[in-house]
Amino acid sequence: MATFRKRSGSWQALVKKKGFGQIARTFDTKGEAEAWAKVIEAEMVRGVYLSQKEAESTTLEESLERYEREISSSKKGHLQEKKRIRTWKSHPLAKRFLASIQGKDIAAWRDARIKSGSSANTVRLDLAIISHLFEIARKEWGMEGLKNPVKSIRLPSPPSGRDRRLQPGELEKILEFVSEEMGQVVRFALETAMRRGELAGMTWEMVDLKKRTVTLPETKTKNGQKRIVPLSSVAVTILKDRLNTRRIDGKVWNIGLDAISQDFAKACQKAEISGLHFHDLRHEATSRLFEKGFDTMEVRTITGHKTLQMLARYTHLRAEDLVERLK
Repeated sequence: MATFRKRSGSWQALVKKKGFGQIARTFDTKGEAEAWAKVIEAEMVRGVYLSQKEAESTTLEESLERYEREISSSKKGHLQEKKRIRTWKSHPLAKRFLASIQGKDIAAWRDARIKSGSSANTVRLDLAIISHLFEIARKEWGMEGLKNPVKSIRLPSPPSGRDRRLQPGELEKILEFVSEEMGQVVRFALETAMRRGELAGMTWEMVDLKKRTVTLPETKTKNGQKRIVPLSSVAVTILKDRLNTRRIDGKVWNIGLDAISQDFAKACQKAEISGLHFHDLRHEATSRLFEKGFDTMEVRTITGHKTLQMLARYTHLRAEDLVERLK
């Protein structure tokens, strides 16, 4: 039988049963204490009770530090995730014990972030960290009785795929306001559908001009899967032009990751082109592959999209181009 006692204005419930020891928790009211004790006793009788002792004495902040050290540090995108973890650690929820965090707490956090102007995708990525942390704690850190509060709430709807494509004359305008090398990067991106990070990390060891391919190892792709990118004649010509400027470190381009986005944005501003980002070139290149007649699996092989759903989001065919094929 459970016992209850009033302490400093709160009610403490104590459940003691052979094989489980004594379990205690404090509540604001006696009714809450009695309801909790009833559930715990029922779980013990059915043999499904799982202790939350560790989850009740470990804060979210402590768990985030362990997650960053043991889990996040081994991820490819650990630097970006580190920033998200830092943001979580600065929130009042970080001072709460894991077992005390409920779906309503996470829902309130979600609503506050959306109201403050954070995008749905940003909120979803932040929630993904907390959800994974709770799953790791439950499965690997000995907190089997812990419930994942993120699974109790609605996630913000994912954003629809961008449909911005190059308009006639825009490429020529952009090339007028970038350096010769940046122009090569832009044209190479359109020929290969490679991501900005993949371009910035390209080395000559990955390039085979005879086979007309670029082999991207697992460490250089976003989804962690090796990919062999076929090169068009235009892409091959661009790389042959780069042979005379080979770097000691073996990199193909002198332009870094951030500089690619910055130079592209400045060129668009000077050319008075709005709503276009460097990543849109990947959308453009993917759509062009379909327009050239490649089927879905062929395009997926070239672009490296992990799922067909993601491929669909990055593909935007022009209706006027499809009309030509209907004739």
